[in-house]
Amino acid sequence: MAKTKTSFFCQQCGYEAPKWAGKCPSCGNWNTFVEEVTQREDKSKPSVMWEEDHTENKELRKAHRLDEIVRVNEQRMVLPDPELSRVLGGGLVPGSVILVAGDPGIGKSTLFLQCALQWKQVTTLYVSGEESAQQIKMRAERINVSNPNLFVLTATDTSVIFQEVKKIKPNILIIDSIQTLESPYVESASGSVSQVRECAAELQRFAKSMNVPVFIIGHITKDGTIAGPKVLEHMVDTVLQFEGDRHYAYRLLRTLKNRFGSTSELGIYEMIANGMRPVSNPSEILLSQHNEPLSGIAIAAIIEGARPLMIEVQALVTQAVYGTPQRTVSGLDPRRLQLLLAVLEKRGGFHFGSKDVFVNIAGGLKVEDPSIELALVCALLSSYEDKPLPNNICFVGEIGLSGEIRAVNRIDQRIAEADKLGMDAIFIPKVNAKGLDNNNKITMKTVNKVEEVYRMLF
Repeated sequence: MAKTKTSFFCQQCGYEAPKWAGKCPSCGNWNTFVEEVTQREDKSKPSVMWEEDHTENKELRKAHRLDEIVRVNEQRMVLPDPELSRVLGGGLVPGSVILVAGDPGIGKSTLFLQCALQWKQVTTLYVSGEESAQQIKMRAERINVSNPNLFVLTATDTSVIFQEVKKIKPNILIIDSIQTLESPYVESASGSVSQVRECAAELQRFAKSMNVPVFIIGHITKDGTIAGPKVLEHMVDTVLQFEGDRHYAYRLLRTLKNRFGSTSELGIYEMIANGMRPVSNPSEILLSQHNEPLSGIAIAAIIEGARPLMIEVQALVTQAVYGTPQRTVSGLDPRRLQLLLAVLEKRGGFHFGSKDVFVNIAGGLKVEDPSIELALVCALLSSYEDKPLPNNICFVGEIGLSGEIRAVNRIDQRIAEADKLGMDAIFIPKVNAKGLDNNNKITMKTVNKVEEVYRMLF
C-alpha cells in the first residue's frame, strides 16, 4: 500500500508545486494554490476501453520520416447551423476537440442541444453532468425538433461515459460540462485542476484515437477567463467564447483559438422562445430603426473575421458638471477614445477637455477593428455640434495622430455591404480609392483629413 501523496496546483495556470506558496512562479497570481491528492494507493491504470477494438492506429505510434508521411485531405462535416460552421472554419473536422465557454445562463446548453437535435444524419451522444434526463427532455420539447439518432446520458464518471460510447459508437460527442466530470484515476473532487486536466486528456485521447469530434462545454470565472487550468486551452484544438448580455436577445460566438481556421470569426444568434436562431444578416439588427435623424449617431462599416458588418456608433458630449470630465465607453477600447479626443483637441480646436463624453456600440458588440474610428469621430462631432448626420451615409477609416485618415483593408466588401443595405454614400480614405472599381449604386466620397470630413458634413 503506497503512501498518500498530495501536491499543490495553481488554479489559474495548473502549475504543480510540492508545497504551498503565496505567489505562483509561473503566472504570477497570488493565493491560487490548492492542495489535491495525486496518489492514494497503488493502482494499475487499466487499458482504455475504446482502444481494445481500435488496433489499426497502432501503426501511427511509430516514428516516420516527414517525407514518408502521406497527407490526407480530411473532409469537414457539414453542419446544419451556418453560424457554428462559420466560426469553426467552414465545418467540423473529424477528431477535433472544441472547448466552448460562456457565462452561466447565456445559452450554451441550449445551443448545443439544439445542434444535436438538428444533426439527424449522424449519431450524437449528449452527456450532461448538470441536468437530469427529464430536464433535457423538457428543453428538447421547447426547441420542438426531434432526432431519433440523439442519445442522452446523465453521468459524471468518465468510465461510465466511455462504456456507453463503446456501445453506441457516436459520430459526435458533447460533454456538458467538463467541470462536473470525475476520472477514477484521480482522487480529487470534480472541478479541481487535476480532475479537469485528466478528464480533458481522456477526451482528447478518445477524439484522436477514434476520429470523433468532441464538444466540451466549460464554465468561466468571475474575471471572464475559462475556469480550470490554462493547459485546458492548450490541449483542445478550438476555443469558442459564447458571450452577450442576458438582458438582450443577441448572443455572439467568437473564435479565440482554431487550429483548422481563422481566429477572428464571429457568429451571431438571437435567443427566441424555441432556442437559438442564427442571424444571417446581422447588419440589419445592429442598426437602429429610428425614422428621424438624431445627433451623435454614425454608421460604421467594419469587418469581423470574413464578415462585413454595418454597426451604429453612438456618442454623447455634454458639459462636465463636476471637476473631472467623465469618459465612459461601452464596446470599445477606452484608450482609443482618449487618443481620438486628443487629436480633435489638437488638430481641430474642439474643446473636449471640459466635456463629459459617453460612447456606446449598439447591439452589445465589442469592436477591435480600427476602421471604426472615422465613424466614432463623426459621432462625437455630431453630438458636439448637436447636428444630426443623415441616416443614409456610413464611414470607414482609421485616424492617425496627425489627423490623417489612413487606409483600411478589404474596402470593396465594406462598400458592397453598405450598398446592399441601401446606403446612399460612404466616406472612405483617399488612399483606398486608387484603382477601386465601384460597380455599385452607392456614392463614394474620398477624404484625407478629419478637417475635410468636418467641412463636408457640418
